[in-house]
Amino acid sequence: MKHSSRSRYLVKSLLHASDVLGSFHSKSEVLRLRDVVERTGFNKGMCFRLLYTLHTCGFIEKVGGNQYRIMSETLRKRRYRIGYASQGQASSFPREVRTGLIKAAREADVELVIVDNRYDPKIALRSAAQLIREEVDLVIEFQTNESIAPAIAAKYLEAGIPIIAIDVPHPGATFFGANNYEAGLIGGRHLGRWAARHWHGVVDEILLIELARAGSVPQARMRGMLAGIHEVLTLPDSCRVLHLDGDGQFGQSLDCVRTHLRHSRAKHFLVGAANDPSALGALRAFQEVGRAADCAVVGHNAEPEGRAELREEGTRLVGSVAYFPEKYGPSLIRLALEILDGKSAPSAVFIKHQLITPDNVDHYYPNDKLLELIETEAVPAGSLPPDSSSQSQ
Repeated sequence: MKHSSRSRYLVKSLLHASDVLGSFHSKSEVLRLRDVVERTGFNKGMCFRLLYTLHTCGFIEKVGGNQYRIMSETLRKRRYRIGYASQGQASSFPREVRTGLIKAAREADVELVIVDNRYDPKIALRSAAQLIREEVDLVIEFQTNESIAPAIAAKYLEAGIPIIAIDVPHPGATFFGANNYEAGLIGGRHLGRWAARHWHGVVDEILLIELARAGSVPQARMRGMLAGIHEVLTLPDSCRVLHLDGDGQFGQSLDCVRTHLRHSRAKHFLVGAANDPSALGALRAFQEVGRAADCAVVGHNAEPEGRAELREEGTRLVGSVAYFPEKYGPSLIRLALEILDGKSAPSAVFIKHQLITPDNVDHYYPNDKLLELIETEAVPAGSLPPDSSSQSQ
């Protein structure tokens, strides 16, 4: 465990000894010298001297010659402080990430310091400065602007604070989130199969509703969707591909598709959206002008609003690629603790994706309707079965 050494009153040798004691995860764990070297990051000679001193002082005991075990009465680890710079709460995806992270931190006895980036790059920079002042041990960064990511990462790296970046890469950070191209392929193939089954493969336009500010890596999601469509369908040169920036938001996606439909006379549209708010905005634009039957839409994230639409009879939201943000919290905290315990950090941790459709939405999210009833107080919480709050995934 690395401590801040900014104060001139700190005795560094005691901090180093505390790091060695903190490398023992339980009173029964037995470590070799090289294990302590790996977990603390100190050199071999320094670790040997610290272990020798702590053994002499009665804080640890030798086991089997060159192995060590902490004395049970001295096992008391300082709580980690992990900063979480949240994307904002405008949609259900960041809300579910935040809720899961708070729960996982509580269960791991980790102090979580939360700031809100509010979907704004300037605020994200100020949030980084605030977490540095808080002297957190590690930061989990969730902000969508690729252009500001290097500046944010530079602040943390200069302060010696490791970073985990959700969904948008930051230089020097461990990436956590979507395998964007693979997720796009899943959605694109589904659109292609849907068009083959319902329109005999006839497609006039492909609309890709993008999230430009997120940059090149999330943009791979849209390239994957286009590639997935082409894997399934052989399209003529007359089929147009249009890139519209919905900014990942319902309103902007509605506006840009609404504007496009004023001029387009195409009859068969395949629509691939960066997320569910954009997918729903695009779908509403088609519904407004009475052309819903002309489109098939696939979104990403399988958010509650998207799942509700998938349950609507005759919907043209034909699928959404799930990211399961409700599961992010435990995985993020586990990854953070591994990094803080000195284990080598992977360059990227990808989540698993699943295509959610009108046919399987109730299988993967069987409790949505029950949760809606609880929220509206239509069903007393005590009347639900004991396991009704857990989702089968």
